[in-house]
Amino acid sequence: MININTYNAEPDYFLRNAAIKNLCEKFNFLRRGTIGRSLCGREITALTIGNRLSPVLYAAAFHGSEWLNCLILLRLAEEVCEAYRSKSRPEGTDVYKILQKRGLMIIPCVNPDGVEIALRGSSSCVKYKKLIDSVCADHRNWQANARGIDLNHNFNAGFRELKKLERENGITSPAPTRYGGEAPFSEPETIALGNLCLRRRFSSAIAFHSQGREVYCAYKNTPRRSIKLGETFASLSGYRVALPEKLATGGGFKDWMIGYLKTPAITVETGKGRNPLPLKCFLPEYERIRKALLRCLLV
Repeated sequence: MININTYNAEPDYFLRNAAIKNLCEKFNFLRRGTIGRSLCGREITALTIGNRLSPVLYAAAFHGSEWLNCLILLRLAEEVCEAYRSKSRPEGTDVYKILQKRGLMIIPCVNPDGVEIALRGSSSCVKYKKLIDSVCADHRNWQANARGIDLNHNFNAGFRELKKLERENGITSPAPTRYGGEAPFSEPETIALGNLCLRRRFSSAIAFHSQGREVYCAYKNTPRRSIKLGETFASLSGYRVALPEKLATGGGFKDWMIGYLKTPAITVETGKGRNPLPLKCFLPEYERIRKALLRCLLV
């Protein structure tokens, strides 16, 4: 394993970079890239294993307080690399054969500033500290980026309808969560991920959030493969296929992938409890969804 301390510590920017560096040193076939930078200049890192053509995308930490999923995807990257190198078959999945045909790209943290705020407070984003402190007393629950924009409300999918719902719910300005900004793709983080998806045309995508142990796969004219992907993940993890609440419909990454790019995509809500989920949830939740994470490479 990378280092046992990696999975026993909160995955802030320093720890994630150290873990990724160790992974790349351990597995020389693991490719590291930067898809863009956050408002505060932090790298949004992508790890690619296997064939670069039409890969599967797994992305996490769109919301700051959902940082536990960074650890889940780092552990997955390590396990997939081990299986790729040894040609072993974890959970009966021929990882080497799959990734020769269809690669995997992992983005452990889409919202690096948001994660720093949730873990280290507003002082981690000095330029935006005054704004952050003015709208949030408990930084542990911070979900947005450093400018108070919820990245999963900032994609161009049903954006006008979502803005109307936000206003009806009194969400009209920067906030810790659910304020999508005044225009889609207004933030460097969503621009970076959107441009990546336009360039790469992924075979499928899974966005990891928390919590609830639910899978969302529907959005307007849902591709059949999205439904199959969602049902596969649910059946192998014990999660349930569900519909998100109204204020969480539209504006999201999964919605944009389905609605604009016609790419099969799902959202997975890992864990059970209250965000931020504690570190002790990491290993049991990873083991719970391990088979689903591996088998969904095939769907």
